[in-house]
Amino acid sequence: MNMRNQWPVLPVVAGLASGLLTGCGSETGDSGGTGSSVVMGMSDDVLATDPASGYDPGSWILFDNVFQSLLSFPKGGTEPEPELAKECTFTDTRAMVYRCELKDGLKFSNGDALTSEDVKFSFDRMRKIDDPAGPAIMFPMLGKVDTPNAKTVVFHLKVPDATFPSKIASGAGSIVDHRQYDADGLRTDHKAVGSGPYKLDSFDKDQAVFSVNGNYKGTSEISNSGVTLKFFHGDQPGLKRSLLDGDIDIAYRGLTATDVADLDRQDDSKGVDVIEGSSAEVQHLVFNMKDPVAGKLGVRKAMAHLVDREALIKNVYDGTATPLYSIIPAGIAGHNTAFFDTYGARPDRAKAAAALRADGITGKVKLTLWSTPSRYGPATDEELKAIAGQLNASGLFDADVKSVAFDQYEKDIAKGRYGVYVKGWVPDYPDADNFTAPFFGKGNVLANHYSNRAITGSLIPGTAAQSDRAATDKDFGRLQDIVADELPILPVWQGKQYAVVRDGVYGLEYCLDASTVFRFWELHKS
Repeated sequence: MNMRNQWPVLPVVAGLASGLLTGCGSETGDSGGTGSSVVMGMSDDVLATDPASGYDPGSWILFDNVFQSLLSFPKGGTEPEPELAKECTFTDTRAMVYRCELKDGLKFSNGDALTSEDVKFSFDRMRKIDDPAGPAIMFPMLGKVDTPNAKTVVFHLKVPDATFPSKIASGAGSIVDHRQYDADGLRTDHKAVGSGPYKLDSFDKDQAVFSVNGNYKGTSEISNSGVTLKFFHGDQPGLKRSLLDGDIDIAYRGLTATDVADLDRQDDSKGVDVIEGSSAEVQHLVFNMKDPVAGKLGVRKAMAHLVDREALIKNVYDGTATPLYSIIPAGIAGHNTAFFDTYGARPDRAKAAAALRADGITGKVKLTLWSTPSRYGPATDEELKAIAGQLNASGLFDADVKSVAFDQYEKDIAKGRYGVYVKGWVPDYPDADNFTAPFFGKGNVLANHYSNRAITGSLIPGTAAQSDRAATDKDFGRLQDIVADELPILPVWQGKQYAVVRDGVYGLEYCLDASTVFRFWELHKS
């Protein structure tokens, strides 16, 4: 998820290229759903109901529950397993031909049969529309999709990619009904037809209402009779108030760090529980390499020596995040601590000053840090003001902060108007590839004019082609070391994932894991 993608993660299993994926977990058919309905609130918006467009955390919550993919991530796991597919495997040793056989009797929520035609249509449509706010950016390696028969799908890749199964197991692999979607354009009626555990009954600016899909055939066992998702549009105080008043059962994505810490201290008296999950969400400062100030290596090195992550976590995030010292977060296979090793954990003014002198800079560095108020968390503006304060306290910088609404922010970044700006990332799939290829490959999401031939020509394609993911650690380590030396970005923090629930609401521990999938079907009330 355009820096969609918020969730330490378990290592991805090796051996996908030659192994046959087989199902595990129980399979259900004609799911009825039992128990009470559940009401959840979040301050994020759902920006799309059409999976060819949405590439944000809110939209993927909808996709993960209304649509199915060929594969899915089991709760607590990071290796994709069959969902719509009966089995999938690479049929060649180079990881360039991927074949899936569909299960029998698959249907969409409206009763239409789901066949290989729908799978091909969904991928071809998504790539043809190529929506700037959509997931097509994840599939530059995909050449063509063949359907030898109604139950067989064959993906032909342009280059080897052993992470392809994880990519199609994400929300980007959502399968739509070819009878209900235009091959050339996005749906604009806020309706959705999928084959997932839930149907989307209604969607408007205030809420989305989901009921159980009786035609669902998959691995999920549904523990409620429906879910209502209420939107608070960035109103964090309103979200907290609705939870405490009992208007919603769950508050997710949007409570401030202060609110979470406050509720955690008072959970017994307030009748709520704070649930903490694992997360590989990250946030970085990004440097425009063509900017006359940020483009100077001495400036970037000085900032790397001065940013105090521990103070930010304590004073801005109230302990709800952890310092990040590399582009690949802790818990992801291949992670190292390149920035800690190079710049240390504590501010060092002497080294910062030496870096500036080495680049011929003697006066104070005048700098603007650009922010956007809510897209990358409700404390983003406060965080950047704190970073500016740290830089200025050294006497080496004259830094200020400007915050811009997200739509304008993205346009200005694309035009190269900012020297230093903030970006957040929630992974599409739990692999080091998803923290490197989207940032440094062709058409990357950072738009900061950085390129390195070793990264793009050797390290990214080489690691992508390696079916034994554990064997990629050395190359990912080299990639992280290059980034720490050349400093196109400065990692700041790795998030923790939280939800706050009313007493008697259960199942959240299965919604906040490494897979980034929020599983409505696990939620239930006593």
